[in-house]
Order: sequence, then structure tokens, then C-alpha cells
Amino acid sequence: MHIYFRIRFPVSAASMLRRKRLYAGVLAIVLCIQSAAGNVRAVVPDSDTYPEKTELRQFQHNVLLHNALIAHDHPLVEKFRKQYMSANGYAYLSNIMKRSAPYRDFIIDLLEAENMPAELLFLPVIESGFFEKATSKSGAVGIWQFMRNSVGGFNIHIDDWVDERRDPWKTSVAAVKKLKWNYSQFHDWPLALAAYNSGVGTIRSAIRKAEKADYWYLAEHGYLKQETLYYVPKFLAIAEILSRSHELNIDWGDTEAHLPTSTIEIKRAIDIRLLAAELGLDAEAVRKLNPSLRYFITPPSIKYQLRIPASYEQTARNVLAQSDKLLITYYQYRIKSGDTLYALAKHYGVSVQSIVNYNEGLRAETLKIGKTILIPALKSVEMYAGKGVAKAGNFDGTHTIQSGDTLWSLALKYSVSVEQLAQKNNLTVNSVLKLGRTLKVPIL
Repeated sequence: MHIYFRIRFPVSAASMLRRKRLYAGVLAIVLCIQSAAGNVRAVVPDSDTYPEKTELRQFQHNVLLHNALIAHDHPLVEKFRKQYMSANGYAYLSNIMKRSAPYRDFIIDLLEAENMPAELLFLPVIESGFFEKATSKSGAVGIWQFMRNSVGGFNIHIDDWVDERRDPWKTSVAAVKKLKWNYSQFHDWPLALAAYNSGVGTIRSAIRKAEKADYWYLAEHGYLKQETLYYVPKFLAIAEILSRSHELNIDWGDTEAHLPTSTIEIKRAIDIRLLAAELGLDAEAVRKLNPSLRYFITPPSIKYQLRIPASYEQTARNVLAQSDKLLITYYQYRIKSGDTLYALAKHYGVSVQSIVNYNEGLRAETLKIGKTILIPALKSVEMYAGKGVAKAGNFDGTHTIQSGDTLWSLALKYSVSVEQLAQKNNLTVNSVLKLGRTLKVPIL
């Protein structure tokens, strides 16, 4: 049995007016699932079957976006439909969608511009619950759950200062690009979604084994791992429910409550607390607009797109243009005999590379006694007093590699040089650490 329904996205009157420009260009995507004799198949109609723009505009009638979505009674979809079709389920989905309010319109614009299904807005519901800093057990981060090894080609930067996987705006651009590419490989949205979960290569392999490019066939005949098996049905069930938010009274929150934002390219390290003070803004509010920052300081080694309320953009540019305003706080430290960058970095809560970045020509191997170096003030600490470090030969402890560990981070943790740590474990300083491997380390 096929059930047709209309998407009604809850918005304020102001948002409706602002977004009427979207109507003419919205693509009517049909996810047709035919359940006959155990063979269920998704079909996307040819472009000549789409409604005319004028017809689509009339059909939508005061609706933000519209897609003709066809649901079905497949047991896997029904399983999740029953799970969320309750007062508690609606409240749960409402809370998640409210978290999307600051950047929801941005995502919708992206999907509309690429002629992609509006329902893809709901994908972060099952990926992260729209938590910007969500981190999975496997190390996936952000609302779209990007792995460290999957950000190539998307201009997403990760270092000691930033993890741009936590930036909803930047990763939304990447996710839409990735989903569009997935669809180009299979020309089928269920398969494209499955590939987002498990990888294009995995789905291609399953198709080759099954000799059938059909998600539902793959699901019903054991060609998919359990996570991917449930991923698409769960998404379809939630998309169906949230597409009916208007009639089910599922409140998404008001995007109008969030001020428009702009980005400014920052070419030097600044403390956003100092910039916020210059602008008369709350520092924590600025920090929330920039969840990719690990600290209140922008990275020294890359150009960073700082997001601020749009109404403060010009004032911020004027402040940043003043070369005499450093907008950064440092500790000044004079090198003493026995000091190492590793010990200093551990004491001040920064990485060795961060100290090097702030001191041109500084090398960890050749510290000059009496030289004054600058250390970015990420936290309030007492001046370093020269604590002893672990002896080079005393590697009687062990450490089991966990997600996020690097030789550099472990060297800081155990107060040894990265070269020492690598040598003691028959590694190079650039070695990739395997999860679960046991390393020799000093006993602290």
C-alpha cells in the first residue's frame, strides 16, 4: 500500500516570506518503494515527469518545501515508525530539530541549490542528533559524523587548534557534496544513503556479490552489515514523521531567534575573548558560533573563517585592521638549563608545535639558554619552575593506543621527546599508530 503525504516544515511567517524564492526551484523527489513478492525497489522518476514550476508553486501553497514522498509498509521501516510515533518520540525529535535552528536554513539552501531531496535535512537526526561536538566510538565527529580519514577534498582542517568537523556550516557543504557524489554513483537514494553510512566501496562490493543494485534486496538477503541494514529504514521513518511535523505538532524551534551571521577571514592568531570585548559581545556566544575552535584562540598557521553576528561584521573588520592590536595573550618564558619544549608544552597545556609556530626559528632539539619565547595563554597557570622529566632510559610502563593518540600527544603526556618515544618502540616520528597496540612508556 502506498501512502502519499505532503511535507510541511514549521516556520514563522517571516521565514515563509523569506523563503518563497525556493518554491520554483524545488525538485520533486519521489522515493518509490514497491513491496511485491519480497522484492522492494527504489525508483527516481525521469526529469520529464517532474511538475512544472508554476504547478509546483501552486501545489505547495504556504509550505516551505515540498517533496512527494512515498512511504511503505516494509517491516524495517515500520519498526522505526512505531518507535517514534508516540508523544515521547515526538518530543525527542522536537528537541533534536530545535538544535538545528541556527543553521537549518543554511542546509535547506544547500539542498535546494543542488536539486537534492529536502528530506536529507533530517540525516543528522540519526547521525548525531544535531550535536555539533558529537563524537562516535569510531572517532566520527560533528553533526554529519565525518571521520578523520574522510575529510580529504572537503577543505576541512584538523590540528591542535581546530577540528572543523565540528563546524555545522562547513561540514554541511561537505556532506551535501558527498551525498550528491554518492547518488551519482548509484542513481538511487537508498543506496546513496547506505554508502554514506558504510562507504561507497562497501556498497559496490555488496552489489557485486548480490548481482543486484537494489538496497532492499541487499538488506533482505544479508549483504549489508546490521548498522547499514537499519540505517536507511530508520532515516525513512524519521523523514516521514518529521515531514508531517505540522500535523503532528512537532516543534522545530524558530530560526528567527538566531541572529544572521557572517564570516571574517582571520590571518593571524587572535583570542576571540579579546575581540568579543572590543565588540561588546559575550565571548561564550562567539565561541558557540565557532565550535571548531579547541580553545578561544584562532589557529596561527592557517587562515580561519571566524563566524560572528552579521551586524558586527564591519566593526570587527575595523578592529582587526588595527595592526597595533595583537588580540592575543602570551606567557613570556626565558629558557633555563634542563628545559625542554615537551615539558613546557605539558605545563602550559599546549602542543610543542603550537610553541614552535609562535616562535620563528625555534627548534626543540636546540633550545638556547636565556632565550625568551612566547607561549600562547590557553589557560591560567603558574610560571614554569623546571619540573623534572622522565629519564630517557626508564621506559618500564605501557600505554595502549586509543583513538586520537599520536606520538606527539603521548610524548607530552609522558614528558619525553617524541624521538625518544619513537626509538623505544621501533617507530619513526611520523608513524601511524594502530588502535590497541601497546607502547613502552615511562612510569610517571
